[in-house]
Amino acid sequence: MNPLLNQHKQQRKLTTLIENKTTYNAEFSELNIFETHAYAEKVSLTFDFPVIASMLSGKKRMYLPNTPTFDFVPGESVVMPSNKEMIIDFPIATKESPTQCLALGIDTHKIEEVVYNFNQSVAIENENNQWNLSDQCSHLLHNEDINHLVLRLTHTFIQNNSSKDVLLNLMIQELIVRLLQTKAKSLILNDKDRTFSDTRIGIVIKFIKENLTNKNITVELLAKKAYMSASHFHKQFKNTLGISPIDYINAEKIKFSKKLMRESKNYRMSEIAFKSGFNSTSYFNRQFKKMELMTPQQFKKSILL
Repeated sequence: MNPLLNQHKQQRKLTTLIENKTTYNAEFSELNIFETHAYAEKVSLTFDFPVIASMLSGKKRMYLPNTPTFDFVPGESVVMPSNKEMIIDFPIATKESPTQCLALGIDTHKIEEVVYNFNQSVAIENENNQWNLSDQCSHLLHNEDINHLVLRLTHTFIQNNSSKDVLLNLMIQELIVRLLQTKAKSLILNDKDRTFSDTRIGIVIKFIKENLTNKNITVELLAKKAYMSASHFHKQFKNTLGISPIDYINAEKIKFSKKLMRESKNYRMSEIAFKSGFNSTSYFNRQFKKMELMTPQQFKKSILL
């Protein structure tokens, strides 16, 4: 991101030290890059269109409607509906190390179009045709797919080449789908009201959670639970949640292994792997590093500090 920000810095005009805004326009969207060069508290910001905001540098403390206060740092994103107020603190912004954030605004009609197409493609007997980008704020923690897309979008906005609008249109459609998949995944996995417990995907998720340490869970077995062929089940699961069944199972096992490491410092890593449902320590190590960007040993060391 640094070369892009350097190019942006050469083009923008700095008129204020608090939330200085530079706007790049496109057909269905606009990109705003905000820079704050001084400590500030309780700064209000509202957009009259839906926005996905991503941190580039520094840290913000965010106060959003119906959301616990949280620190907003690079690698994270926030989805804000239109006309929702953000209250922001800038605890570490300085002239030498500014806090930088981008806010991508997307045309409401474009969102509605993509939502409709998404629902048509993932609906399983109309079970999950209610996925949409609602009036609720969402805080996304280190979503690699979304972060990569935001980087590509920013590059295309700033470069301003002749095919900019065509490229941005395609990337924005993908971004909306990724956000819908993230929301669908969150709704199903955190289904406290059991709204989706009787749907096919909901039944499969419930089965996985109840049999997480079972080393014999296969896509074929899960497909039978969903009354689908294995290939159709794999496609529908990934389309709906944005992750393959096996990657989801491994992610849940890694989450469980971290819980074991926090609760007991005496388990050997081979015991952690076995108790988490992995057949081998080497496979456990590979999956852990892939998902957590550190080895199990490094994670265990970090929680002992």
